[in-house]
Amino acid sequence: MARPDPHSYADDAQPRTKTFEWKAVVDFSTQVLTAEVTLRFVAAAAGGVLDLDTRGLSIDGVHGPDGEPLSHVLHANDPILGARLEIAVPAGAEWIRIGYRTSPQASALQWVSPEQTLGKKHPYVFSQCQALHARSVVPCQDTPSIRQTFTASLDVPSHLRAVMGAASVGRDEKGARAVERFEMDQPIPPYLLAFAVGELASKDLSPRSRVWAEPAQVDAAAWELANVEDQLRAAEALFGPYDWERFDLLVMPPSFPYGGMENPRLTFLTPSLLTGDRSLVNVVAHELAHSWTGNLVTNANAEHFWLNEGFTVFAERRILEVLEGADIAALHAAIGYEKLKESFVVLAATPELTRLRTHLTGIDPDLAFSLVPYEKGYLFLKTLEAAAGAGPFDALLTKWLGAHRFGAATTEDFVALVENELPGLLAKVDAPAWLDGPLLPAGTWRPESARLRALEKVAGRAPTKDESKDWSAMEWHLYLEALPRPSPLAVCAELEASYALTQSKNPEVRVSFLVLACASGFAAALPSVKEVLGWTGRMKYLKPLYRALLKRAETAPLARELFARYEKQYHPIAQEVVRGLIEGS
Repeated sequence: MARPDPHSYADDAQPRTKTFEWKAVVDFSTQVLTAEVTLRFVAAAAGGVLDLDTRGLSIDGVHGPDGEPLSHVLHANDPILGARLEIAVPAGAEWIRIGYRTSPQASALQWVSPEQTLGKKHPYVFSQCQALHARSVVPCQDTPSIRQTFTASLDVPSHLRAVMGAASVGRDEKGARAVERFEMDQPIPPYLLAFAVGELASKDLSPRSRVWAEPAQVDAAAWELANVEDQLRAAEALFGPYDWERFDLLVMPPSFPYGGMENPRLTFLTPSLLTGDRSLVNVVAHELAHSWTGNLVTNANAEHFWLNEGFTVFAERRILEVLEGADIAALHAAIGYEKLKESFVVLAATPELTRLRTHLTGIDPDLAFSLVPYEKGYLFLKTLEAAAGAGPFDALLTKWLGAHRFGAATTEDFVALVENELPGLLAKVDAPAWLDGPLLPAGTWRPESARLRALEKVAGRAPTKDESKDWSAMEWHLYLEALPRPSPLAVCAELEASYALTQSKNPEVRVSFLVLACASGFAAALPSVKEVLGWTGRMKYLKPLYRALLKRAETAPLARELFARYEKQYHPIAQEVVRGLIEGS
């Protein structure tokens, strides 16, 4: 008996779920799902214990195939893992059925009040199951290594629409309620279970893609995301056929904690991408790239998270290079490098979290989350590519995707493949220093382009109008990220006076300047900081802004005051992360 995932009670000697059938009634008045799940096993059970992951669930009953109740125990709650549901499964059982209710505080769910939506008339609920939150929605073997197909039905108010990361197979209305039915034929890890219910409208972007959003936002979303089919075609040319049939997108409420979430068939996107100039649609390229690196080949557990995100950043920038050119891809890589350096500073007290292959027993993946697996993982792959040559490395990537298609993989699997296909390559780049050492090894690949060299000429000072007249939002973002923190107040004041960066329509530019301003003690930026923290729940913006406020004695009380004011409108994951920053300051 063994538990191969430090964040799951799943035991590899116990029955393994192959598919499940989920039925849930969505009750906005109680903020509870009343649900039933049938777990079907890969093979008939030998008889004995089955351990499932749960968090905050009330178990109403467990039954076997003969209809008889099954003995079960819901153990004490662990602050990271949740409560182990121990079920006695009879020999020969091919499935079990569990009736249960979620908690109003379910960590995967955010129940959005009508006032927090654009329409202001109807409530909204959505899920965010990565990394360990599927267990707060359904009792399951909540580990990426156990992929499962499913069918689902959601009973919702008939004036609202349910959408899922699955194929819609029908809607039946009966008075005030409607039942929406879905099926997912491709096996997914539990963290990719995703749904939303609200007042939603859609527009087609291509024959295999549409965007969903609140009615007041759907036209703007469709314009911003109009080029999705171009991204799909570029990705298929690079990585092979798209295996998920549709690539639909859902623009989320502002409280959504991430830039995007790569749920198969229904990618979730932050509304902060809708800038009106398509300058942030690279996030869509990232989520699309996950269709191969993450969704098709998944890290076996959170200790190998870089296999998802490092590969996806690599794939994302390959897509951008095809569509927008090498200079643009280099700017993205340079911004990533600056952000990675910031992450190293934040993680200075825990250098073990700057490794690619991590050890996370007893550590909440949400609290360990950083850009390290994304950007250090990307730089490792680029360093390997530079040493091997683009052709051999592309062949290696194709082998990797084929070897683990619809499966789960570990760092050891990747090391074995590289050694077999390109012997000596890992030693050439000192792979152990990358995988098991902190920070960045010597000889790291670095991006180069004429636009990067032009930006270097204005490092540390405010650019003139002539120097910046042709800058894209991405160049502004990189310029701001590269400025010292703190910078002289005169630099902050000149930037604001000349360019009004506190009101930039591009949130990447705006937040980068606000973080710089907070770190530098530029008080004139604080009204904009308050506005942003009250508008967005995206952790990419919350974390650096709250950190910058907390770092200075004169603004730390403001950080606590703003969190007390806005906490309830953030997603539970973001609440936990920001609360941890405040308590640790």
